[in-house]
Amino acid sequence: MALVIGCAVGPLVAHGRLGAVPALEGQPPAPGAQPPGRGGGGGRGGAGTAIFLATDANKDGSVTRDEFKGAFDRWFTEWDAAKAGSLTAAQVGEGLGRVLAANTPAPPAPQQDACGGRSNNPRVPCPADVDKMMAALPATAMAKPARPRKALVLASTRGFVHSSIPLAAKMIEEMGKKTGAWAATTTYDAADINTANLKQYDVIVLNNTTGCFLDDPNDAAATAARRAALLEFIRGGKGIAGLHAASDSYHGSSCGEGVPGGARGAQAGLPAGARGAPGGGRGGAATPYVAALFVQGDKDADQKLSRAEFTAAIDGWYDKLDPDKAGRVAQADFGPRFAGLLPPPPPGGGRQNAGASPQRPGGDPLWPEWNRVIGGYFKFHWNDPQLITVKIDDPKSPLTAMFKGQEWEIRDETYTFNQESFSRDNVRVLTSVNYDKMSAEDKAKEPNPRSDHDYALSWVRREGKGRLFYEAHGHHERNYAVTPFLEHILAGVQYALGDLKADDTPVPKGTR
Repeated sequence: MALVIGCAVGPLVAHGRLGAVPALEGQPPAPGAQPPGRGGGGGRGGAGTAIFLATDANKDGSVTRDEFKGAFDRWFTEWDAAKAGSLTAAQVGEGLGRVLAANTPAPPAPQQDACGGRSNNPRVPCPADVDKMMAALPATAMAKPARPRKALVLASTRGFVHSSIPLAAKMIEEMGKKTGAWAATTTYDAADINTANLKQYDVIVLNNTTGCFLDDPNDAAATAARRAALLEFIRGGKGIAGLHAASDSYHGSSCGEGVPGGARGAQAGLPAGARGAPGGGRGGAATPYVAALFVQGDKDADQKLSRAEFTAAIDGWYDKLDPDKAGRVAQADFGPRFAGLLPPPPPGGGRQNAGASPQRPGGDPLWPEWNRVIGGYFKFHWNDPQLITVKIDDPKSPLTAMFKGQEWEIRDETYTFNQESFSRDNVRVLTSVNYDKMSAEDKAKEPNPRSDHDYALSWVRREGKGRLFYEAHGHHERNYAVTPFLEHILAGVQYALGDLKADDTPVPKGTR
């Protein structure tokens, strides 16, 4: 039985040990999340569910070819308000977005706290989140410090700024105080990464650092000095611990001109007018399906779909939805098959700059030395609150002792990594995604999936005389209120400090 971690939105009882299985399993799901065991299905139903509901005209629980094509034929007429006889990508995106919005159930209203779960000040956490985190903090260190330790928490970002940054910083500060494992200082200034300043610290905690987080785009010398100081710090015998977006750094197309490598938002390669399609309030959920329609239907490459082209593409879609030629598609099959309609994205389909065309998902490595040190770089994430089953790859490690060898479940934004950048030959994996327990539809959400289906979540590695710990979760504030998750971070930081001894020999895939 898997243990549910981090799915509560109200006060948590999860600050007990993992032995308190009923308390952990009894937590309510996160706002808008599917209950555990529903088999994925794309968050609150996904585009496939919305299209099924919109095309099942007689509401008999299945969609025939006539129903499917009839609905899209009506929509073509509606979307072609000017009677031009063709549709642009923008028209399809706006129209399909309205369909998705109209057929997606509204999420349940979340429980409210003092500041709505997100602080209005990007450097001050919500008091309610702090209270929950404080209640969940481990009581004692995993190992006795060899001497008084000092940690520097770096929260510098050049890409996406996570709302959980101030809470994670507070967590490191208070965890050190409560356990006596370290004293912590937080900085948001990358200039503090310099040789002179770092002499006083034993570990650097990279708190959701994104993009080219050390760089000064106007001062190449300062950039080089900061990079050298970071590498010298760990290779000289000290430690680095990375949380969540610490791996969403130094990848993409360029660090130049103030544009962060690895920034969010690329939609390069979509038909003109489809980028940023409104999506009917669904956050652009229609956009990939617009691209799929144009890839299949725009035969004359005029960036428009005539009615004949549109009808032929929709007919092709139904062929894929009904591979057995049964003449109808049940709702249980419709969602996963609809997700499978998406074509492979253009090369470089990760967080990268619009217009860039790196030849690998997630973009190009922009600082290869660092990409190797951190253990890999981001290419895709399942959206929070995606349910993930976490398996324990190294159950004998003191860094996983808090899980007692049992798989557990978490709802968070879960990263996957560029295939060339991450390898078990380079790191010792502690935990990973149990990919076999993901539904087909949830797997289909990921463009360019890793061919080895190896989705590590936390690991350790040696770098020179020093040590690195990385944990891929930590996107949402709710997970900082779960004691076993915090114990894992405590153990990781103490490993990076050198106080908690653990085997960090890489274990290549298939040899454990």
